[in-house]
Amino acid sequence: MYLKSHRSPKSKKPLKHLCKRSSVYIICFAAIFILTGLLTTVSPAYRVSSNTITNWTSDLNSSTFLYMMGLENRAFREAYPDDRELPDISNLLFEMATNIRPSDTRSLLGQELPGFLTFQNEIIVAGEGTDYTNLPVESAPPLEEILKEREAVIEEPEQQQDPVKKEENEVQPSTDGRDAVFIYNTHSRESFLPHLPDTDDPDEAQHGEVNIGKVSERFAQALEANGIGSKVNQTDIMTILNEKNWQYHQSYKASRNVVKEAFAGNGDLQYAFDLHRDASPKNETTTEINGKEYARVMFVVGAKYEGYEKNLEIANELHNLIEKKYPGLSRGVITKKGAGSNGIYNQDLSPNAMLIEFGGVGNKLEELYRSADAVADVFSDYYWDAEKVNAGQ
Repeated sequence: MYLKSHRSPKSKKPLKHLCKRSSVYIICFAAIFILTGLLTTVSPAYRVSSNTITNWTSDLNSSTFLYMMGLENRAFREAYPDDRELPDISNLLFEMATNIRPSDTRSLLGQELPGFLTFQNEIIVAGEGTDYTNLPVESAPPLEEILKEREAVIEEPEQQQDPVKKEENEVQPSTDGRDAVFIYNTHSRESFLPHLPDTDDPDEAQHGEVNIGKVSERFAQALEANGIGSKVNQTDIMTILNEKNWQYHQSYKASRNVVKEAFAGNGDLQYAFDLHRDASPKNETTTEINGKEYARVMFVVGAKYEGYEKNLEIANELHNLIEKKYPGLSRGVITKKGAGSNGIYNQDLSPNAMLIEFGGVGNKLEELYRSADAVADVFSDYYWDAEKVNAGQ
């Protein structure tokens, strides 16, 4: 007689589950190994670039990443905002895969309709005639086209006139030789068709000398006339791009060092202005004030960084002050943060950093100079009022 070994069905289940789980782990490990091998051996032309990954994730809220980390570490769950709903994982994966947000039809239409992505920008304050059909247009020609040598003509007599100063009986405050304002041009060769006789193509409105830099110089002169020390940086960002073999969309990366070095080297600097010109036609970028034509201005604030609200507050206030003193000069204030835009514009370096579009490709320098004088006049009032408030605290 012998005893027959007998195992109950239940005793086999743990072993069976262990085998299944081990198989899943092995398959997942093998899949990761194969995927890693493909990503590292595939031709560079077919690799997923960092820019692509940025486009996938640029519109995801920071709390989403916090939630995803919380799936692995409970400590991150404690930091998740109480007032924010948990993200829908299926929607999240769909948005990352397609760059389309089901709750926003603009993200779908923007992939198919040229120019529709501008609707991702938000009009904070609309100036006279400003709507989503005539927001600033940024032309981005190839770098070799930007660096071409072109003939330029300047024949405007008013350009030789000095900026308007305060009346003699007014007490003129002064920064006493200190430079409080830093002015530069990220798109340093943006020029104007009226001064380029050999072309009428907005994409070819680029020049090494007759460009937006002259408006920066005039703006600085006008600020100086109002007692505010100003420093203009004439670094040719386009040349830097060419030397580093960078693309046009990396312009702000190149100008970022210029701004950082300026603030690091001068503790008196309080404000930074990045001046640009729009690629929109003249009828959208020009207004008449007291019988003279002015190039209209627009304030652009990046909304892709923490604390942009402070920059936006100043832009809104300057727009309102311009409207009171020079009605119709300002086209308004917009924010940019969607796909296809930088969304930061180096404004994260200072809450007092501004980006202003001065006129457009069809404006003459005399029109731009009038606007530079006007904006300097308004900003001077703003600056000295702020100084009085700070002095009284």
